[in-house]
Amino acid sequence: MELLLLALCCLHFLKTEAVVGNWCYRSQKCEQPQCEDPPRWYLVNKDCNGNKQSPVNIVTKNVVFDKSLKPLTFEGYDVKGSAKWTLENNGHTVKVTLNSSPKFGGGGLGRKYKAVEFHLHWGVPREPQNIPGSEHSIDGEKYPMELHVVHIREDVPNVTEAKKIPEGLAVLAFFVKADKENTNYATLLSELENVQFKGNTKQIDPLPLMSLLPPEEDLRKYYRYEGSLTTPDCHQGVIWTIFVKPVELSLSQLAKFATLHFDSSNSSAMTENFRPPQPLNGREVLWSGASIPLPLAKLLLLLLALALSCTLSSLGH
Repeated sequence: MELLLLALCCLHFLKTEAVVGNWCYRSQKCEQPQCEDPPRWYLVNKDCNGNKQSPVNIVTKNVVFDKSLKPLTFEGYDVKGSAKWTLENNGHTVKVTLNSSPKFGGGGLGRKYKAVEFHLHWGVPREPQNIPGSEHSIDGEKYPMELHVVHIREDVPNVTEAKKIPEGLAVLAFFVKADKENTNYATLLSELENVQFKGNTKQIDPLPLMSLLPPEEDLRKYYRYEGSLTTPDCHQGVIWTIFVKPVELSLSQLAKFATLHFDSSNSSAMTENFRPPQPLNGREVLWSGASIPLPLAKLLLLLLALALSCTLSSLGH
């Protein structure tokens, strides 16, 4: 009898865990009303309620210039490895696991970090201007999509071990804007139809990682802050670097992400898979100072134009 009661208790516990532990995005709530959307992720993992969470809205007038934020140095980013990449629909995004270890360093960091995977976050792929999906924002403005290249310290073997040490993780974030076609993404995007549903994987030919990013000379302008992973377990201790120069994809290329689903073939389309901005809680956002942040530059140009207009007007009287 006691064994039976124990078994029933275990079944109840497992059922409860299945409901409570199931995190999702807001766009999934209609289909999965029991799942925990971003405001309730702390029920899945308490770290999601921490004081150093990501993403954040970067207010350019509040950023702090840091002269140590020199240009980053990249190793192996321009090399096409021999081992295949693994493209995967993990039920939350499309992720590419790397089988080589491109590294970056410099930029005020005391060590090098090696790339292990990259993934994306987006809004509604067919309406990128109306429903943008970048996780970070600049002065409240979002981009259609955001690319995250996840790195771990070069002296640890995997993400699990990286989470056990200070500053074990570093993410390079790139905004994606709707513009001209990017031929460097053609092969990768053509494979999305092979991973439409959760659990689908495909081995794909590798590319030089730098080919998917803006030109290296355009990567001198960036923001830096201490944050977290943007999905549960929301691990804190992540060094974020957000670049000003975006990646460019055409509208038709962005639309290819509309083929993806959160689950099986009859599930909802994978849309709005981003976390809303989190409070800074006193954290500083550092600025590389390579030039004036663009929104501030626009403001200065406007003020200069007004001043010139007033001067010319006074000369005319």
